[in-house]
Order: sequence, then C-alpha cells, then structure tokens
Amino acid sequence: MKTARLLALVLAALPLPAIAEQADLLLVNGKVLAVDKDFAVRSAVAVKDGKVAAVGGPELAKTWTAARTIDLKGRTLMPGFIDAHLHLISVSPRSVEPAKARSIAELGQMVAAKAKALGPGEWVVGSGWDEALLAEKRNPTRADLDAIAPDNPVVLVRAGAHSAVANTMALKLAGIDKDTPDPEGGLIERGPGGVPNGIVRERTDLILKLVPPSTPAQMRPSYVKSLKDLLTLGITSFMEAWTTIDDEPVEQGGVPGGGGNGVRAHTFKQLRAIYDDEGENLPRATLYIMYPGAERLKKFPYHTGFGDDRLKLGPIGESAYDGGFTGPTARTSKDYKGQPGFRGTTFMSEAALHEMVETSASLGWQLGIHAIGDEAIDTVAAAYHDVLTAHPRKDHRWFLSHFTMLPTEQTMKAMAADGVWTTAQPNFTYNLEGRYLQVLDGERLDRINPMATPIAHGVNVVMSSDNLPIGPMVGLYAAATRKGMTGHQFAMQEAITREEAIRLYTAKAAALAWDEGKKGSIEPGKFADLIVLDRDPLTVPAEELLATKVDMTFVGGKLVWNRTGE
Repeated sequence: MKTARLLALVLAALPLPAIAEQADLLLVNGKVLAVDKDFAVRSAVAVKDGKVAAVGGPELAKTWTAARTIDLKGRTLMPGFIDAHLHLISVSPRSVEPAKARSIAELGQMVAAKAKALGPGEWVVGSGWDEALLAEKRNPTRADLDAIAPDNPVVLVRAGAHSAVANTMALKLAGIDKDTPDPEGGLIERGPGGVPNGIVRERTDLILKLVPPSTPAQMRPSYVKSLKDLLTLGITSFMEAWTTIDDEPVEQGGVPGGGGNGVRAHTFKQLRAIYDDEGENLPRATLYIMYPGAERLKKFPYHTGFGDDRLKLGPIGESAYDGGFTGPTARTSKDYKGQPGFRGTTFMSEAALHEMVETSASLGWQLGIHAIGDEAIDTVAAAYHDVLTAHPRKDHRWFLSHFTMLPTEQTMKAMAADGVWTTAQPNFTYNLEGRYLQVLDGERLDRINPMATPIAHGVNVVMSSDNLPIGPMVGLYAAATRKGMTGHQFAMQEAITREEAIRLYTAKAAALAWDEGKKGSIEPGKFADLIVLDRDPLTVPAEELLATKVDMTFVGGKLVWNRTGE
C-alpha cells in the first residue's frame, strides 16, 4: 500500500506531457524573414484565426498542431509586400492593353483589332505603353495610329499616366491643331510646321474627357482581375493613389452623373462594393482621395482612417503639384538637358497648394501630395512646413508622393523636423533610365531616386512602385544596385541594402497608414499576410532578384495565390 502511495506521489510530481496547441496552418522548414525590430530569421510560423500565433524554429512542429502543414523546403517566407503608391489598371470594353506590346507594330495590331470589333467612330483607348519596351525605342505617334485606325478616335496613355498619344480624329474632336496653344500645365508636342505629332504631356484630360464613360458593371471584372493580379506579385496590401469621390451622392461631395470616364477613375464607392462582394480574396487597400476642392471635401462625411482592415481611406493625394519624367514635365530648379528655358510644369499656384493643404488638414486628412522635381519637392515641403508651424499636429504622417530628385539640404532637414515622410519609387531608376539620361545631367542625374541621403537626414522613406512596373522585385533590385534597364549604374551613394529595402516595402510601408501594429512583419498578433518566394532575396545574385517568383500568397492566413499548386 505504501509502495502504491509512493508511486502515486512520484507520478504526480512528474511534468505532464505537453499538449500541442491548435493552429489553422503551420509553415515549417523555411527561411522566415520576420522583418521585426531585429530582422530576425526563423524557420517556422503558426497561424490561427487569420493571425500569426507563433514564430520560431523546428520546435513549433512539436508544440503546435494544425489542420494543414506546408513544408517550405527551404524557401523564403516573409511578410507580404505593401505598395504605398500604385494605380489599378482598368480595362473597359473599348480598351486595348498597350503594356503587353513589344513593338509599335504589335501595338497597332491591338488597336486595329479593337477598332474593327467596335466599328467606325467608336473610341479606342488603352494605358501602359512604354517606348523603352518597344522594339522601335520611340514614342508611337499620330501617324502610326492614323495608319491603322483612321476611322476611330484613338488615345493611348503612356505608363505613368503623364502623357498620351492620340490620332488625328481624337485630336480633332479635342480641338487640338497646329494653332492650339499649349494648355495650362501641359504641353502639345509638335513636328514640322508646328503640327501636333499626337503626344500630349500632362493634360491628357483634354482628350480622355471625350471618351464615353463605362458603367461600374462593365468595369468591375477588370478591377477584380487587377486586384487579384497584385496577389501574384506578393502584394498583400496597397495604397491606390487615384481615387475620387465623384460617384458619392452630390450632397456628400459627389458630382452629378458620377463623373469620370471609366479609364482612370477608381472610385471609393465602386471599390467598396467590390470588397463587400469579394471578401477576403483580395489584398487590403488604403485609398488616396484626389482633392475635389474645398466645398466638395467639406461635404464628404469621412476622412483619413474611415473604413476597416480590408478597405479604408488614406490621404488627400496624389493631387499633383508638378509633372513627371514620363512626360517629361517634372518641375526642376535648373533647365532640362538640351532644353534651354524648360524646367517642367506645375499644375497649381503656390496659393492653391497652400489652400489644399490647409483645407485638408483642417478636416482631419493626412496629406500625400505629388512632387517629383527638386523645385516641386522644395515647394510642397515648404507648404507643409508653413501649415504644420501654424497648426502643429502630432503623428500626422504627411508625406510627399515620389521624391524623385534630391531637394535642398534645408528641405530635407525641415522634412525630418516636421515628421514629413516620402513614398519613393527606386524602380523608376530601372524603368525610366532612358528618360533620365535624355533630360538630366550631372549630380541630379547620378542621384536620381535618392534613398540613402533622405534616410541619413532622418526622413521616413517608404518604397512603392507607381506601376513602373508594379512588381516589387524590380524595386528591391534597383534600390540595392542602382542599375537601369540596360545596366547603366547611377550613383551608389543612394543605394540601400536589400534588408533595408525589404523593410521599407513591408514594415515601414504599413506604418504610413498607422498599421504597424497589424501588419508588415511576422510577429504574434499581426495579420498572417505572408508570401513564399522561390529563392532568398537576401542572398541570390542581384540579377536573380528580377527573376524571383512568388510561389504562395496568404492574406489573413488564407491561401489566395498558389503558383506551384501545392
């Protein structure tokens, strides 16, 4: 009896076998880039109820059990990319897809086929051509379009949306001929005798406003496809930089008839309906709102932060102060190379800029104004400084969209002191290499798309794409190598490490929208917005970054993209 009693006491003193905790998903045997404060590297992650439950090593397979376990087989698992500035590309029934063309001849075939399908007199539109990707290495012209679609008005917007090419019929409908002066804030390119060659810089609205609008129902499939395409690139969250409130009720800031022409107007109301229908199958979105003017904005009952973790409102932006180098019309402090007297374009007066900043701030909005040229950056940063000095705000997270050139030392110091951020696009260095070499020189060319210098000055920098191209791997490559598409290397003083670039494309980007406690790193309690890469972005040869593929994408722990079919 004593022996039995003693055995019972011994057994009671022994630790009970550990009971494995239940997860929904286990990802094991990988290289997990947590992108936390220490940029820890682990090998396994447990996911429960859409969030990260645990991060660790091989022990997770023993301490957790799950309905599904995925063997990463050494692949890299990291937070999903967060693109802080992109534009959803919509394809209406009258649209072609110029981004897919690799020659002007191929572009012509697209336009000719669409014109035939629609019939004479119908508009043909499209967006995304890039002369650097065309075999002819030049812009398409009105003559090219006239030769293939003389009986249809045609307008095709360049990648970056700062210029477009139109044929003769479209120009005639827009009232543009050799006697038409350059519009305010824009430029009409001309050939012999002052005859327009079809390229219109910045004021593409002069032509696009004539395109018959597509209905939300017609545009919806294209929007959904564009959203799902982001998942294939590993983008689990993004900030759409061209959203209007035009289709809100007039009493809430909308315009009669809804406004827009269905080509570029990604509206809050339309996207809200798509997200309600599609649920958790889409990347999370934060929307810039184009400044609609003081009176309309005052009627709009919401401001930055309205919404939820799937879809919410962000800043007043992009609302361009100057043009861009895809025009090229970015506002610079010195003349463009080979263009005496030309320093780009601004789209509003400094007084109008101040009014926009003051009104938006007074109504509780974050600011994210477009500024690309160095003079534009100086001007917009100064406007921010004036308003923030007069009406101090804590943790406002205002930012400049782009920051393509180095501004003055004074501007960078003021931005750091004022807490002004920037959304940078190092991928421009790769994609717009030819444009930069054509219109810039000296240090302003070498230091284009600076990263290291603003960071060294204490400016918060976030990475994004602005569609040139959207794929984050190009951004990582360009940020680390400073190389353009043909291999030209810009000043390495502005390069950052791959680790830094990944952080700016994930954790730092989350913070721009006050989401640093919810996403951007792989830590317990944060959304399980994760991606699996087919190679390690920290160690592969730099050129392999461009070939890196996303094998899997998870949003809230749900597998929403699976390239390998595992």
